[in-house]
Amino acid sequence: MSDKDGKNVEAFGIKDPEAFAHNLARVMEGAGKALAAYIEPREEGRAPTGFTDNIVDMIKTLGRVGEYWMSEPQRAFEAQTRLFAQFGELWQNSTRRMLGDPADEVIAPARSDKRFKDPEWSQNQFFDFCKQAYLITSQWAESLVDEASDLDPHTRHKADFYVTQIANALSPSNFVLTNPELLRETIESNGENLVRGMNNLAADIRAGGGDLRIRQTDPTKFKVGENLAVTPGKVIHQNAITQIVQYEPTTTKVLKRPLLIIPPWINKFYILDLVPEKSFVKWAVEQGHTVFMVSWVNPDAGLRDKGIPDYMHEGVINAIDVVCRATRQDEVNVVGYCVGGTLLATTLAYLAAKGDDRVKTATFLTTQVDFTHAGDLMVFVDEDQLDALDRKMAEKGYLEGKSMANTFNMLRSNDLIWPYVVNNYIRGQEPFPFDLLYWNSDATRMPAANHSYYLRNYYLMGKEPFPFDLLYWNSDATRMPAANHSFYLRNCYLDNKLAKGELSVDGRALSL
Repeated sequence: MSDKDGKNVEAFGIKDPEAFAHNLARVMEGAGKALAAYIEPREEGRAPTGFTDNIVDMIKTLGRVGEYWMSEPQRAFEAQTRLFAQFGELWQNSTRRMLGDPADEVIAPARSDKRFKDPEWSQNQFFDFCKQAYLITSQWAESLVDEASDLDPHTRHKADFYVTQIANALSPSNFVLTNPELLRETIESNGENLVRGMNNLAADIRAGGGDLRIRQTDPTKFKVGENLAVTPGKVIHQNAITQIVQYEPTTTKVLKRPLLIIPPWINKFYILDLVPEKSFVKWAVEQGHTVFMVSWVNPDAGLRDKGIPDYMHEGVINAIDVVCRATRQDEVNVVGYCVGGTLLATTLAYLAAKGDDRVKTATFLTTQVDFTHAGDLMVFVDEDQLDALDRKMAEKGYLEGKSMANTFNMLRSNDLIWPYVVNNYIRGQEPFPFDLLYWNSDATRMPAANHSYYLRNYYLMGKEPFPFDLLYWNSDATRMPAANHSFYLRNCYLDNKLAKGELSVDGRALSL
């Protein structure tokens, strides 16, 4: 059997109706288990029952866009006319194709869009219509935000971000009946993939304590000390918020000046000591460096008041003191990674104000100190949202690592959310073992004061698959003390104080 284009359509016919019906019943059973995993923690008071602050903010923001268009009927009519005109052209072209005549696409996906690579998206009229209808609608929705001239830049940025999230979620590539690849796979397996996927969904909701924790890697493929963090080291010091790990050089000749690494407080220490092929620590000791690594404590409510000044004094400055004593040297080289680099820059400005010049070289890896252009992270940084975050962190005294992981996933939802949803819950496959995402599955916390301070002052005023260790870290994320997180968000993201020279610690004005 062929369609008008001569394409085979038998691939989408059910081959074993009895087996397919049986598996659909199993899918419904699995859906019941997933629903129970979601409801049970809420009935027992272990999970929130209302809307999240992000959803409330999204509704308010998109409501502002709707108010702009509905306030002037003629403007709304013209916008609707544009949409209907494109759909009319799509319908005409689809009709011509049905009659065997050639017809160009009304709209085509971007060349970088990986969702519509299967040939059936263009060759099969039904899937081609779904694809183009989706692209027309999502592009039209984006234009409504762009043309809403009354919106302030921050509200427009948020609206654009939220529209993109909704469009990504509603893509026909995310659903069985509108995705040719998923439909073929479902037919060929008689729905067995959906059974596995529903079981995966129930398991991930249970693992998330009632919230969906999308697995981006297979955590069973990694174990610290066996195939992660295998560079030999020893803990030589600890205090309330850190341990200091020392790694001996493996060379005959040893560099005199030691190397201190400051990782992000949102990561475990082995973010720079993953599998041996990717370990920065292993590489450094092979170059003759005596390496010291700060390992941040995964905070609980007892550390709720630890902020950036505490992380600077008890973390970075204390580590410099420990390294100098351990090596009997007066000078150190320091590496700061990500927010660990932001903390290092803050510390260097503080040490300079005191006349302390023990840090002879500083290397910054993926570090931001000027938050004028902070990208889509600014969507989550304004006074209302930070106040809501402060209230949330006040309940436990820390921010769960999964909250930050969810935020980062949303920044690239077509890479970090929906491919995993399709793979895990529709195809029923296990995610790739990826070490760089592993850290996020055992999330750590951040002090509220630290995080809030950072965002507000920097950003607002001034952006069974193969083992992949590079994603493993994301399944092992740390928590953040309330004070630390609040300090970080407010002083870095919101007000950009460090770059402006307006940040003071212990009464000392800091200048980069």
